[in-house]
Amino acid sequence: MTVEVLRVTFTYPGASKPALENVSLSIPEGCFALVVGATGSGKSTLLRTMNGLVPHFSGGTFSGYVHVRGRSTLEHVPRELADVVAFVPQEPARSFVLDKVEEELAYAMENLALEPQVMRRRIEETLDLLDIERLRDRSVSSLSGGEKQRVAIAAALTPGARVLLLDEPTSQLDPQGAEDVLAALHRLVHELGITVVAAEHRLERVVSFADTVVTCDAGRADVATPRDALRASDLAPPVTKVGRLLGWTEVPLTVRDARSSARELRLQDPVHRQRRDAPDPLITARDLSAGYGDKDVLDAVTIAVGAGELVGLMGRNGAGKTTLLRCLAGIHAPSGGTVAVDGRRPEPGYDVGLCPQSPEDLLFADTVEAEISASVRATRRGIDVDGVLREMDLDRLRDRHPRDLSAGERLLTAIAAITATGARVLLLDEPTRGLDANAKEKLRSVLRTFARNGTAIVFATHDVEFVAALATRVVMLAGGAVISDGTPVDVLGDSAVFSPQMTRVFGPGWLTPDQVVEAALA
Repeated sequence: MTVEVLRVTFTYPGASKPALENVSLSIPEGCFALVVGATGSGKSTLLRTMNGLVPHFSGGTFSGYVHVRGRSTLEHVPRELADVVAFVPQEPARSFVLDKVEEELAYAMENLALEPQVMRRRIEETLDLLDIERLRDRSVSSLSGGEKQRVAIAAALTPGARVLLLDEPTSQLDPQGAEDVLAALHRLVHELGITVVAAEHRLERVVSFADTVVTCDAGRADVATPRDALRASDLAPPVTKVGRLLGWTEVPLTVRDARSSARELRLQDPVHRQRRDAPDPLITARDLSAGYGDKDVLDAVTIAVGAGELVGLMGRNGAGKTTLLRCLAGIHAPSGGTVAVDGRRPEPGYDVGLCPQSPEDLLFADTVEAEISASVRATRRGIDVDGVLREMDLDRLRDRHPRDLSAGERLLTAIAAITATGARVLLLDEPTRGLDANAKEKLRSVLRTFARNGTAIVFATHDVEFVAALATRVVMLAGGAVISDGTPVDVLGDSAVFSPQMTRVFGPGWLTPDQVVEAALA
């Protein structure tokens, strides 16, 4: 076996219960193993045991054994495992050492003292494999979130490790970018025999590539085939959920699986959500242009969002979504055009609240409760701290240090801190990263409540299923310009790239499993 985990129990320093408890599993060579589980269930910890970051870097109490290609992770520190196992974390930019992309790809190989000609060949092959040759000379600080993720995966591949560990590898990638990366990983597994172990929440993207599924639950881990693991799981992709709810004999895992059973359904045309008259604008951008240095990102963008709107901001990586949010929030000065909230310049943190792609940038206090309280004190709007904690399902974490939380829990904490400002405009950049299905549903419920109370919400995301279930309007960017603006049905209904699974199975107009099931059972 390439990876063997034997009776592993691990507790983080100061934690009251183990993050992993008596975990044993084996992953063979040339296997794509998908690790699934709720937010905070131990997925990231399990991955980190496989390259020695747990316990060498984390500290804590560890018992049991982990062997990777015959080497014990207890007897070898992470740097001594670098030639056999590579790791890409949830926040890949934090693993970068050098500024230039090509130099970052070479860094690990230089530490392994590989021959220059070997390094050159591997760099060129990896640039082509992940379609990032155009980024070769770019500074990593200038890349979009998705571009950083591709570069991090490329840098992990160049040393030639035979085991690749990936924590949320598609979380910042647009749908086409995710397909490209997963196809590259598929080739590594099936043509080169590399073992890939990936933790993911967006199962609709990755389950078709998986050979086996490791399900984490409260520190335990079970291994099963994809179909057996997801047959009754809340974590299943939309096509699996709709098949289960409709009682299909063969529960589908992919769109292709679902289409054969869907042919037997006789559904009437879907009832489209009527586009309402646009409310009076609460936040407006007119002829907005912006960039970084000599690089132009936004080109004369005009957009207006009214109270109660839930606007999904979509587009491929590098389209300008994050830059637009930063301009709307008043923290990035445009090179042209204007931004106004109720007719005046936005005041960051008061009129407009922005939760960035990296929520850690907002977190500074010693406890989750203190993070929320700081926002309340700053705006003096009398927001109930306990109410915010309950609403975001964070009450159980109120005394925890934000840095000790999972990525999904940190994200929820950052969003809670932003909402606690009482700002009338909420801007969220990739708000579903690291969130399981239940946490996403909770977030949708919270955002709908804010919208009903008159908050204008704009969220940039690549999560098409989240947009299909939540957005009242979708704005699509490409090349720094708005190319489409309408209802989810209008914008996503005939998209070859951004359509949700229900649209791909049942046709335009069908967006969510609940919508399909309600029509089928009517």
